[in-house]
Amino acid sequence: MTSNAMGINSNQNLNVSVKVAIVTETYPPEVNGVASTIARFIKGLAKLGHDITLIRPRQGLKDKPKNEPHFKEILTLGMPIPGYSSLRMGLPQKNMLLKQWTSDRPSLVHIVTEGPLGWSALEAAKKLNIPICSDFRTNFDAYSTHYGMSFLKNPIQRYLRYFHNNSNFTMVPTQELKNQLLSNGFERLKVLARGVDTELFNPSKRCQELRDHWGVKDHEKVVLCVGRLASEKNLQVTVEAFKAMLQVNPNLKMVWVGDGPEKGSLKLSCPNSIFTGVQRDEALASHYASGDIFLFSSLSETFGNVTIEAMASGLAVLAYDYAAARQFIDHGANGFLASPNEANSFIAAGLELIKEDVNLENLRIQARQTTLEISWDQVTKKLENNYHDLILHSHSKDKMASSPVLREIFIKQ
Repeated sequence: MTSNAMGINSNQNLNVSVKVAIVTETYPPEVNGVASTIARFIKGLAKLGHDITLIRPRQGLKDKPKNEPHFKEILTLGMPIPGYSSLRMGLPQKNMLLKQWTSDRPSLVHIVTEGPLGWSALEAAKKLNIPICSDFRTNFDAYSTHYGMSFLKNPIQRYLRYFHNNSNFTMVPTQELKNQLLSNGFERLKVLARGVDTELFNPSKRCQELRDHWGVKDHEKVVLCVGRLASEKNLQVTVEAFKAMLQVNPNLKMVWVGDGPEKGSLKLSCPNSIFTGVQRDEALASHYASGDIFLFSSLSETFGNVTIEAMASGLAVLAYDYAAARQFIDHGANGFLASPNEANSFIAAGLELIKEDVNLENLRIQARQTTLEISWDQVTKKLENNYHDLILHSHSKDKMASSPVLREIFIKQ
């Protein structure tokens, strides 16, 4: 392979733009952490002058591909994910990708999701000898247990391990997850944290009109939960914690922001609840900031974007000592942590939060202060560095392999 084919040559420095093909099976307006994160990365990469081609499934008949400076889309066939009709997964597209990348070769391929479209991208990039990086963003093997298919956990984990070990490296959001995956046989892992938009998620977005709509008086507190209302989110622990808190303070209101298959059962099991449905952008920011306490009992996250969004919005967050919460919450200083897998610990921490001697306002101020150190610009710059490392490393390997002496050594071995 020539240096031109790699998109970089010996006369270029690390600040040149690169052509990146990003493959994902979820993207806004779909609402989930993976979709929002990759959208932020794409926005930042384009701002840095890189040329991004996004390959993703079409989201309905009215969905049209964008073609803008530094950003264009290729839309593929997809189908709804069982249990999540609002989300789609891509169908196999290996031949299309081979044709596309042969005529318009990217510097590298970044695979965000491991579905049929992601697998096609992996196979096509390998065949064309294009450098590949991937993301591990969703614990699909853990999800199988929540849907009565625990027998699939090991096969799914084997598939994910094979998938990611066939890329040049895989990016994970926390050191904790990296250690876990290394112990399960995953290789070449890099930690790339996630950022938060502290201008969007901001205590200044607090909306009295919204609180009035919820029927909340000035002295009353709103307990918030944001995300998919689904069994893998461990929502029953949130319900039990709120019920215990309600026994101490009957004026609490529980606000659920999101939608999903568990909405019906939550309406029946959780008193004093308000269901707002899915919220986006400024409306989502206002919903966050109009709360006071944030409960997040999920143990299936690879990161948990909502944790740092709630902190940036000035909420007192209670979460399990896991993923983003472990990384950013200092128990008692800027939020509360509970022992993982211990429902009683979570419930006890919820009761602790509403004690009169707890300085809730200080927790909220410190939570906001913590997130001011996490910017998307910084995180995107680290992703850019990962891209450059991948290209330079692959280019060096090509030069070594093309050397007649080294080639002869490789053949003899």
